[in-house]
Amino acid sequence: MSARTKARKRALNVLYEAEQRNMPVVELLSVRLADPGVQSALPQYAVDIVHGVVDHHERIDEILETYSHGWTIRRMPAVDRAILRMGTWELLYNDEVPDVVAIDESVELARELSTDDSPSFVNGLLARVLDVKPSITD
Repeated sequence: MSARTKARKRALNVLYEAEQRNMPVVELLSVRLADPGVQSALPQYAVDIVHGVVDHHERIDEILETYSHGWTIRRMPAVDRAILRMGTWELLYNDEVPDVVAIDESVELARELSTDDSPSFVNGLLARVLDVKPSITD
């Protein structure tokens, strides 16, 4: 497993846990940075993802709502929401990651951690975001 794959999974854990605990993401991130518990320290790329998702949260959710036909953000499983937010951030705001890698990594996380239907949903929605990327980039 690559370092960035591990970092994505750790970022997902922070995003998901913050939502489940109804806690501000940045606050939980600070706690995890200060005391990672039984896990190793958070990789810098995980921190970058979390900050990126937080910094662009409103725009990311707006894009996901717009292009997820028939699905509101709240209706999506919480894990899928976090995965889609991370994948959208990588697609739109992180030029260091090739678009196909951002999508593939998101689909793999959905396959590993979410429902049977989640990988195809994540793939389809992120592919749609990629298709419209030229018209929606800030």
